[in-house]
Amino acid sequence: MDTNANLWTGRMVVNLAMGRTGKRVFLSDDDRWKALVEREPRAAGEFVYGVFTTGVYCRPACASRLPNRQNVRFFESGKEAERAGFRPCRRCRPDALEQPHTRAVLKACERIDEDELLPSLKELAQGAGLSPFHFQRLFKKTIGVTPKQYAMERRASRLREHLRKGSSITGAMYEAGFASSSRFYEKATATLGMKPSAYKNGAQDVQIRFAVVPCFLGFVLVAATPQGICAIDFGDTAKALEENLRRRFPKAVFQETDPVFTAMVPKVLALLEEPHRGRPDLPLDVQGTAFQRRVWMALQAIPPGDTVSYSDIAFRLGKPKAARAIARACAANPLAVAIPCHRVVRRNGHLGGYRWGLERKRALLERESKGPARGDGRKAPSTQQ
Repeated sequence: MDTNANLWTGRMVVNLAMGRTGKRVFLSDDDRWKALVEREPRAAGEFVYGVFTTGVYCRPACASRLPNRQNVRFFESGKEAERAGFRPCRRCRPDALEQPHTRAVLKACERIDEDELLPSLKELAQGAGLSPFHFQRLFKKTIGVTPKQYAMERRASRLREHLRKGSSITGAMYEAGFASSSRFYEKATATLGMKPSAYKNGAQDVQIRFAVVPCFLGFVLVAATPQGICAIDFGDTAKALEENLRRRFPKAVFQETDPVFTAMVPKVLALLEEPHRGRPDLPLDVQGTAFQRRVWMALQAIPPGDTVSYSDIAFRLGKPKAARAIARACAANPLAVAIPCHRVVRRNGHLGGYRWGLERKRALLERESKGPARGDGRKAPSTQQ
């Protein structure tokens, strides 16, 4: 392997393996062993390890069986391991890194780490100038996992970090990059080792009323506490929406609808069906950080038919470098259409992300772009629980 390629790879991976403080995270053998046990993708290229019982050295993410700790020795590079008498593993080929392709893979890792919205395999492959199939094979060969697995590992790591710092389960969920609460709860047990309710302290004995009604986007769930609407959620089935609500508020007391709540539901449907009629007077019970609330207020000022970019909102709030934080606040929005995060797009005009699916975002924007006339002439459905 070319020495310059070795040096370049080392520098790039050091950059990936450094936190915001600029400190490397795989300096000690204990740190390296932990990265090896956890198959930490960011350790790729940072070091290799040799196994005395086999005489072989491997990359940290090698798929081979985990060796005993006492049989492992760590090295800065493959050359150092070979000088110590170890030969390269035939499975992970730690001696066969290709400089241009390694650069493309590591830049993709940086993009996954930094992008506010998870890039698709196609987008990552285009950035590398490769086909999606070739890029995925190259990524897995270099890092040891697929791009999707890498993103899931990074997301799980961020989730654990935020929960250890005392974040609420909802806050940690969106800070970690989960696009929806349903996706979070699907993965949470495997990620955390226990049910999400073990981390959540809110909604104890809170009274919640809810209704699920059909709309042109499938089904919409409206839920409210005595203080106001706490959830507006889209889904494909009424059952899934109700189950998701109960998972989100596992300690709440769910009650029958009453006249006050029943009057709210048609107003929410009006936001969907007739967005140009003006914003109805709806009490909201929104839990969020001070920054999230500022973002959500700014979103409510965007008129139907208009779109703005994450950067536009950042400038409006006097925080021009906070575009990624703006995107995270949009992803944390619990009230579809009442807080119109669907009106925020990427700077290049692409839709970007939407926790309820890009097709729904596109449909909402298309309906709003038609002006005051109704999109399909349908009457708002009646409320049912």
